[in-house]
Amino acid sequence: MANSLVEPAGNMAPQRLPGRWASAWLLAFVALWPAPGVAEAVLVSGALFTVVRLLQLHANGGIRPLLSIPAWALTGVLFMAYWLPQAVSALDAADPGRSWAKVAAALRYLPFMWLVAIAVATPQRRGRTFTGLAVIIGIWTLDALAQGLLGTSPLFWSMDQLKWLINGHSLCSAEEAAAADRLSGVFGPCNLKFGQVLATMSPFLLFFVGTRWGRWGWLLTALLVGVVLVLAGSRASWITYALIVLFSGWRLLGAKWMTLMLLAGVIGLAALGMGSSQVRERFSRTALVFSGDADGLNEALSGRSQIWGAALCMVREHPINGVGVRDFRLAYAGCDPMPERTAVWGASPALHAHQVVLEILAETGVLGLLLWLAGAAMAMRAWRYAGTEARARARPAALALVATVFPLNTHLAFYSTFWGGVTVLLAALFAGALLAEDRSE
Repeated sequence: MANSLVEPAGNMAPQRLPGRWASAWLLAFVALWPAPGVAEAVLVSGALFTVVRLLQLHANGGIRPLLSIPAWALTGVLFMAYWLPQAVSALDAADPGRSWAKVAAALRYLPFMWLVAIAVATPQRRGRTFTGLAVIIGIWTLDALAQGLLGTSPLFWSMDQLKWLINGHSLCSAEEAAAADRLSGVFGPCNLKFGQVLATMSPFLLFFVGTRWGRWGWLLTALLVGVVLVLAGSRASWITYALIVLFSGWRLLGAKWMTLMLLAGVIGLAALGMGSSQVRERFSRTALVFSGDADGLNEALSGRSQIWGAALCMVREHPINGVGVRDFRLAYAGCDPMPERTAVWGASPALHAHQVVLEILAETGVLGLLLWLAGAAMAMRAWRYAGTEARARARPAALALVATVFPLNTHLAFYSTFWGGVTVLLAALFAGALLAEDRSE
């Protein structure tokens, strides 16, 4: 087979993972995010595939680098910055058995990160991968616009019909569908992560369109994605997307056009707020920040000030290595600053800290935060010493990664199965693209 990873030891032709397989696996993983269980199966199978193929290569006469040495190193460092805090926190976690099981399971991320980095290691692979990501995000955006007009996401409706055919059940119950208070897109009303996912992945679409169709193509695309995100209702996604639009647009449009676009965005946001009761409700809730009392602030933040108070309590009680990854929910009752009140989100305990720094500190302690900062420092050092061309090819992934972990925002749980997979994907795309050796396949 022409693209075989394994070749005779005496053959000096390049030995590599087939680029089309690496890209296809990565794109399948992203495309299947609306079906989290299936997406996780793709991640695990991709990780196993990579391990087996690397072992086959090693057994047949040695390994010709699939990545540059710096790319191998940075991918490993970023993995360790994510995984080691989890291992350290498991030493005295609230639920040690569960924590050590998650530590072992998280090892799957390392070979998957290798696969992702390999998928962008050459110009041909990078072109396929970044174009595929742009197409997926573009389709999701158009589908969400259709939902805004028709009331139903065509993609989610199709998935739901397939589920009915398979086992006679819907993906979401009628109660969950009725309770959804925002545009849910292909993810559906029982998995309201669409806004944050779309904002996080939008750089791949914006850079793709800007490169091919210039300023006007970028403006139209940025507008359409922005409309979807406002209707999707996640205020965290608004902040993420604002950062992405600012940094990607400034380079393409310049200061004058970018200022005009920001003004147009404010006017458009106000118009959408007047026309949509859901958006209007979020504006009203956000305005409670200026009420001047703690209850109003907590309501404006959807109960997050209460959660953050509990997180700070956990940091004080477990400063070295935290309460354990994903054990926030177990420690919450003992640290709830307002136990006598029913929380804004209901009677259940908070599941995570909703803020990246507090999540790391509460669940993995100061040691965990130092390891995350070490990984960030290595990534910034690699960016600093990379050439102009290297930065240009890695910019979509770099911007997506930075906007996702931007600390002055609220966040999904970085040690959850879903958002952890998104985070390590972006980290590997950054490392693989920045430190790629631009040779032909």
